[in-house]
Amino acid sequence: MLQTSFLGDTVLTLPLIAEIRRRFPVKRLALVCRPAGRELLSDHPGIDELIVDDKMGADRGWRGLRAKARELKSRQFTVALTPHKSLRSALLLALAGIPCRIGFRQSAGWFLFHRRAARDPRRHDVERNLSVLEPLGARLEDCVRALDLPVAAATQNAVDEKLRALGVDGDRPLVGINPGSVWPTKRWSAAGFAELVCMLRQKLDCQVLLFGGAEDAAAVEEVQSRSGAAAVNLVGQIALGELGAAIGRCAAFVTNDSGPMHIAVARRVPTVAIFCATTPELGFFPYSADAIVVGRELSCRPCASHGGRRCPLGHAACIREVGAAQVFDCVRRLLRGARAAAPASFQPELVTV
Repeated sequence: MLQTSFLGDTVLTLPLIAEIRRRFPVKRLALVCRPAGRELLSDHPGIDELIVDDKMGADRGWRGLRAKARELKSRQFTVALTPHKSLRSALLLALAGIPCRIGFRQSAGWFLFHRRAARDPRRHDVERNLSVLEPLGARLEDCVRALDLPVAAATQNAVDEKLRALGVDGDRPLVGINPGSVWPTKRWSAAGFAELVCMLRQKLDCQVLLFGGAEDAAAVEEVQSRSGAAAVNLVGQIALGELGAAIGRCAAFVTNDSGPMHIAVARRVPTVAIFCATTPELGFFPYSADAIVVGRELSCRPCASHGGRRCPLGHAACIREVGAAQVFDCVRRLLRGARAAAPASFQPELVTV
């Protein structure tokens, strides 16, 4: 299987991987992904091999594509599926000479697939990914759709030891906060996050963990500074391969629309997702009934399918007009188990402000 989009997109293919394992007599299941995907999924028991396609780095360009195709061809795969719609993904599988290639009709490289599935834009991306199995006789209604990210015991033990060394107190509720995102217009304000940290500490006696990679260091540090260092900063402390284990220790997780949001869902952590420039209708909301999506109702949302570098209108109201008190109320409700939807629905509660 091939998925070389963003990390969150890779997480959303986990039900597809599980369903392939459940339905078919697979001898060897390999996932072609970006470097971050390999790091996150290195312990996944359902994946036999992780093959990195570093299309933004070592494997970029035509030469990198041909070299990667030769590598795949040498492994003699017989079937390839991809929910990724890019021409490059379809071309890579075709150049590898894989005899049965399956993808979406809506792919830019649709003509390079032997079998094609319809991608319904109205569905969540988990369901869209699973629909790539329809040419093989699978029906979405019969698929197991829950996100699940297993964590190896050794990884969990290592993370628990790191948290103890950082002074994390297991006797108080842990709330994780992820202030980062690839796209600036998907990031709620540092001031909002900092105020939320203080409210969680003062009103609920929670201990707060700030999550982020190296690229999020500045955003996390600003939240720390504005909150008076009231949280535990995990940037540089937790590796990407340990992220699932660390998030899994949280009683609730507050996040922008981002990859860690999907990881929290896959670790069964109640999640509050703040949607700024994007909207749930795009199909990437937290796929869980134990989640709340908060957003400002504006006619200009979504301004782009992935957000953008800056607000096209210059006012960034989708960021500025979401208040910390509103987000805090959602976290409090989740901690008290007040989100009462049917777990099988996979539908979060939507709160507009």
